Amino acid sequence: MNGDSGDQSPEFELFSIGHSSQPLASFLRVLEDLEVEVVADVRTAPYSRFNPQFNRGDLEFELKNHGVGYVFLGRELGGRPEGDELYDPDGHVMYGRVAETKTFKSGLERLLDGAARYRVAMMCSEEDPAECHRFLLVTRVLHGRGISVDHIRKDGTVQHSDQIRTFGSWSAGNVEQASLFDESVRSPWRSIRSVSRRSQRERSSSR
Repeated sequence: MNGDSGDQSPEFELFSIGHSSQPLASFLRVLEDLEVEVVADVRTAPYSRFNPQFNRGDLEFELKNHGVGYVFLGRELGGRPEGDELYDPDGHVMYGRVAETKTFKSGLERLLDGAARYRVAMMCSEEDPAECHRFLLVTRVLHGRGISVDHIRKDGTVQHSDQIRTFGSWSAGNVEQASLFDESVRSPWRSIRSVSRRSQRERSSSR
């Protein structure tokens, strides 16, 4: 997936899916039913201690055996990016800053370039898109560019973005707020959970 899709809204169907804890066979069956041709893995770390069937090597092998391509975009579009400046003091990822990085923009163009040629589903681990950066970050940025994403649920049903429960919160916008007590910066457009290991270590050491 390389190239530049430009600023015009392309005409293609782009999906997202979370592998959750389901057996790999049922995951593959859903992809087959929806005729997905390529899985774009947007996990920062493409491994799962609790669901090893979705570790990158095993998953890529099984997808290939079922005629489905695999591309890793976790470095570009992952939910735990590198760079302390992309996290607030509590360890939440500030999505507005991530969306402006060259790395994220490059990954987005690779995703769109592939989606223009294949039937693509970007994949993370969370079953519910409302809880995942593939919706809260990637889909939101695409929505702003007039590009829709359909979200595949575990049972094979498909939801449009405006049917996801956190869709309405997008109206909050990306307004960073400086603390009155220190020089820290926070934003309402951020990850739901604290994911920065650095912030977790700092909190532990201060106790």
